[in-house]
This record gives sequence, structure tokens and C-alpha cells, in this order.
Amino acid sequence: MDDNHSGSCLCGAVRFRTKGPLRGVIYCHCSQCRKQSGHFYAATNVADADIVIEGMENLTWYEASDFAKRGFCKTCGSVLFWKPKGDAYVSVMAGSFEEPSGLRGECHLFVGDKGDYYSIEDGLPQFEKSAPSIKVAGG
Repeated sequence: MDDNHSGSCLCGAVRFRTKGPLRGVIYCHCSQCRKQSGHFYAATNVADADIVIEGMENLTWYEASDFAKRGFCKTCGSVLFWKPKGDAYVSVMAGSFEEPSGLRGECHLFVGDKGDYYSIEDGLPQFEKSAPSIKVAGG
């Protein structure tokens, strides 16, 4: 499988290219992710050195907490990134990659905060807050 991937926002004003393997998809059910996206986040991680973002003038960041900021296209509103402060990686929304992405689900975080309108039945590991190996706010 090719370890180079590309993706974009809905309108194409923000595009990105990654190199190297991508982490499995983490599904985050916290209230911040649900409120921003309308459901839950599905994201992988990319080292800062392994991503090139084009259209930075169309990207805006919202600091939802002291821990991290969320990047989205200011033209179409697509949620694209989640960036923890002081770390050399960015989470990239799985749905923004061109297919075939080769991505696979890894686990569910903050299931204790998930919406009351759906159930999680895919058999992946579930964590009340965060998994021990994943750094997130409130984990």
C-alpha cells in the first residue's frame, strides 16, 4: 500500500498531502467533537513533518480548550484538523482523505460522553475517556 495520501475540504480551498503510514482511525465521542461536527470525530494522526497543507489562507483555527485547537475551512466550514498544543503532530479527519485511504478503525474514545441517539456496535475497543496510549484533552 502506498504511504502517500492526499485530501481536501469539501470546496477544495484547503488541500493536504501526507507521507508515511497513518495511525488507525480514532472515533472521539466527546461533546466538543460532537458539537463541532454534528456527530463524532473520526481521525488519524500525521507528524507535522509529514504533512503539507495548501490553501493556508483558507484555513482557520478555533481554540476550543487550552489543550488543542481545531482547524477548518473558512470557505465551506469543513472540519479538517485537531492540533494539540506543544506536540509535533496533527490529527486529520478521516473523511477528508481521497479514497482509497487504506484507513481502518482502531478504537472509540469518550464513550461515556457519546450522544444518546446512537449506539456503538462495531466491536472495536471502547474507552470511557481516553485510551492509555492516546493523548487527548481530559484523557
